[in-house]
Amino acid sequence: QVQLVESGGGLVQTGGSLRLSCAASGSIFSINVMGWYRQAPGKQREFVASITNGGRLTFADSVRGRTIISKDRKNNILSLQMNDVRPEDSAVYYCTTGEPPFSWGQGTQVTVSS
Repeated sequence: QVQLVESGGGLVQTGGSLRLSCAASGSIFSINVMGWYRQAPGKQREFVASITNGGRLTFADSVRGRTIISKDRKNNILSLQMNDVRPEDSAVYYCTTGEPPFSWGQGTQVTVSS
């Protein structure tokens, strides 16, 4: 079992940056891929970005070029920084393990004000 706890959500102005963190605990030795998904009201959950232990990065087209994903392997913390945010980035952001994901955090709300 893996436990994931997100933090860092809140209100961000359009054009600003959001920074999220995810602390992983439990059976983390089995984790190769960690990532972020998001879900906006009335929409399906969608992939945002992921990182493997080997450092392979994957991004959704909608966030590529303005998003950084990183992992502190010593402390088991996954981070997401998104720059130049837009109202359409408003969503609940979830930290995940595996691809397709098999563990999910509880989510953290991000609201981008226009």
